[in-house]
Amino acid sequence: MATLRLGDIAPDFEAETTLGKIHFHEWLGESWGVLFSHPADFTPVCTTELGTVANYYPEFVKRNTKVIALSVDDLESHLEWINDINETQNTTVNFPIIADEDKKVSILYDMIHPNANDKFTVRSVFIIGSDKKIKLILTYPASTGRNFDEILRVIDSLQLTANYSVATPANWKDGQDVVISPAVPDSDIPEKFPQGFKKIKYYLRMTPQPNK
Repeated sequence: MATLRLGDIAPDFEAETTLGKIHFHEWLGESWGVLFSHPADFTPVCTTELGTVANYYPEFVKRNTKVIALSVDDLESHLEWINDINETQNTTVNFPIIADEDKKVSILYDMIHPNANDKFTVRSVFIIGSDKKIKLILTYPASTGRNFDEILRVIDSLQLTANYSVATPANWKDGQDVVISPAVPDSDIPEKFPQGFKKIKYYLRMTPQPNK
């Protein structure tokens, strides 16, 4: 399997999960998706991550985004681990975890990195658009917990820039000013961005977030 790149169609698959069998593209439907992997069950950092995603679940729902986790352990192990997650993170895991014992999905998404570990998945994140295309890929080392505030921020940016001729600047958060695409001529700005704009350089033009 070639390395996945941004803009590729997210590979489809069927898998057993803690919430039943799924056909990935069918399960996504018209939603966006976040697929994130874990090296193994009962690992400390991943326990905090799954608990965080469960607590953030309403934020993903607000963004029409489904979340799904993956580990190479079996379904019974996943269900036992969920009990620990719920207990230690004071939450209820309400999204599916893929049981990928045969590593079929892990290989499909290039989650096995032999230099790190040839048996377990690295801790990857894939954000997938409603068009089933991969919009973001992140890979974290085992020692660093993922920042789900950043993942939500990226989803906000991706969904905004998919619908408007804008980009988001460094450290942007939902509600802040955005960059007008260089492809938009100054003459078209009043119609496209009626809230006005600030021209800092010919290539750097800022405008209030258009959907606010």
